[in-house]
Amino acid sequence: MAVDYATLKKGGFMRQKQKNNFSLRLRVVGGNVTASQLAKIAEVAEKFGDGHVHFTSRQSVEIPFIKLDDIDEVKAALAEGGVESGVCGPRVRTVTACQGEAICPSGCIDTYALAKELDSRYFARELPHKFKFGITGCQNNCLKAEENDLGIKGGIKVKWRESDCINCGVCEKACRSGAIEIRDGKISVDEAKCNFCGRCVKACPTEAWDAVHGYIVSFGGLFGNSISKGEVVIPFIEDKEKLLKICDAAIEFFAENANAGERFKFTLDRVGRDKFNERIMEVYNG
Repeated sequence: MAVDYATLKKGGFMRQKQKNNFSLRLRVVGGNVTASQLAKIAEVAEKFGDGHVHFTSRQSVEIPFIKLDDIDEVKAALAEGGVESGVCGPRVRTVTACQGEAICPSGCIDTYALAKELDSRYFARELPHKFKFGITGCQNNCLKAEENDLGIKGGIKVKWRESDCINCGVCEKACRSGAIEIRDGKISVDEAKCNFCGRCVKACPTEAWDAVHGYIVSFGGLFGNSISKGEVVIPFIEDKEKLLKICDAAIEFFAENANAGERFKFTLDRVGRDKFNERIMEVYNG
């Protein structure tokens, strides 16, 4: 009986160099796995693999040395522990994320909640080529958002509130981009220099800033055989629903315009970034 390797790969079973052995990629969202899931993964690796797992560069977990004859039993065993197989090939892949504001003091957005929402919305969607989302919580950019087909970076848009300011100067010192200046007891913010890092808000002892948490989105990043930094079309997106509509538009543009086997960056280059930017701005403006 012929083995349908394409279907197996679609379900996360990647062929190894060893005959009839597969490395099974698991579905992990935002880099988070529960302790009970880890226990089940370890159990399956011991029973059906060679006793080790591999943590991928994109926050997934792979169990190598799964035998062809054991695939159905492996899937059933993992399901008992709430663990699903992942995907490979031309479709939306694992959504990666740093820990974000729920845990990290520097975080500006809830990265994990957003990762779960994007995963629910897009995971395994069929496309002309693979498509990767990456979410990072702030300008520290631990997850390297611009390496992804669509990268999302958390940010904070600020406005000084004079009535609560004690002119301590902490915000000016905290600002790494030189956007804040104090003159004669007045604070000015150079919007052209502000990168929405939010350090002024986090450093202020009297909370003398109005803060809007939002998103900076980059498109067309690539880090593989070719390397390209994703480009930002809109400096700052305040509304999450608008962010999701923009993500929808990017995915649809790729689906409509890409050739088979063509990554998003190369689709943008071939079709024209002006055409793509126009589509994104239409969604952003309403």
